[in-house]
Amino acid sequence: MSLSITKTFLLAMVSMILAASLMLYPKESLDASIRGMEMWWDVVFPSLLPFFIVSELLIGFGVVTFIGTLLEPLMRPFFRVPGVGGFVWAMGLASGNPAGAKITARLRQEKKVTKIEAERLVCFTNSSNPLFIFGAIAVGFFHNASLGIVLALAHYIGNICVGLLMRFHGRDEEAKHSVERPPFRGLSHALKLMHEERIRDGRPIGKLLGDAVHSSVRTLLMIGGFIILFSVLNKILSLVGIQAVLASFCSIILAFFHLPNDLSIPLISGLFEITLGAQMVSQVTNAELLQQIIVTSFFLAFSGFSIQAQVASILAETDIRFKPFFIARIFHGFFAAVLVFLLWKPLYVNQQAGSDFRPSLPVFLDAPSGQWIQTIWQPFSQYGSVFTLLMLVIFILLTASRTLKSE
Repeated sequence: MSLSITKTFLLAMVSMILAASLMLYPKESLDASIRGMEMWWDVVFPSLLPFFIVSELLIGFGVVTFIGTLLEPLMRPFFRVPGVGGFVWAMGLASGNPAGAKITARLRQEKKVTKIEAERLVCFTNSSNPLFIFGAIAVGFFHNASLGIVLALAHYIGNICVGLLMRFHGRDEEAKHSVERPPFRGLSHALKLMHEERIRDGRPIGKLLGDAVHSSVRTLLMIGGFIILFSVLNKILSLVGIQAVLASFCSIILAFFHLPNDLSIPLISGLFEITLGAQMVSQVTNAELLQQIIVTSFFLAFSGFSIQAQVASILAETDIRFKPFFIARIFHGFFAAVLVFLLWKPLYVNQQAGSDFRPSLPVFLDAPSGQWIQTIWQPFSQYGSVFTLLMLVIFILLTASRTLKSE
């Protein structure tokens, strides 16, 4: 039997088992589906859509070319990517997963980055946004805003380490197809390139805005489907006992790092969907807080198979390979876990004990109760669903208008 036939057989079996599980556990599957839908509807859609639309507008108006020209002397030596990588990095950090992959794929389609540069770029520009780390995990699950400082620094410093590591990716392949890069010529040259890019695009503002909304909502609908799917899949794995089997293997790895077995099932859940995993880790009582944060930091950096599937779907529209991204997520997970261990005493233990050594932190991060986090997080929970509904109506109207024009 050939490898292709075996793969077809396995995929068919998995699909049938999944379908049978949905029929055996209809209520549990519905509850998991509703949970994933609520997460997408209330938080993910309203938080990501503005960034997706703005990124499309910035690309169309030539601002990304302008920023890329200015950041070329910084991004090229450190990460071996063009200056536009700085824009992708900033947008990915601010908006969270999978914005970095979405913008990178868009730049690849515009031929602003090569295939190898895009693969490097997507590896370190996808991360959780600060609002999710502080609001959902630190305050929402662990009820301690100070933990957000440790998690965020470990997460973002780990991503920088991944970027520095992945600069060596594809060096031999890149040498065969070397492209001569123009030298940096200053601000006036960057402004000129921005203007030329806008003229080359040629779309009027109304058309550009409509295209940005249409493309962004389509991507977010796909993301919502993956969130619901993996929420149901995670629940089914738990019900049929597969999660327990995986946890038994995972407990061996945890024992090697002197972590309690009670964290094995939350870790498996976090590897599939980070929000559920973080909630389960926070409820484990037979583990020290440091151990809980180390495990949380690992699967937060790993991003979960749900987010990785979203990235894979986005990258499938281009020639960017998914394998380097997956490998980078494993490295990011270990980097983030180790960094939590190193930062724990100076940034958390000493701060909680009120010792003489206190890190220099902004006043808003030092607030123990996390009021600023709750102030930002509250509008998403209250008005996120209204914003989602409004934008979906606009998307339907745009799609209907384009369909009528094409007929």
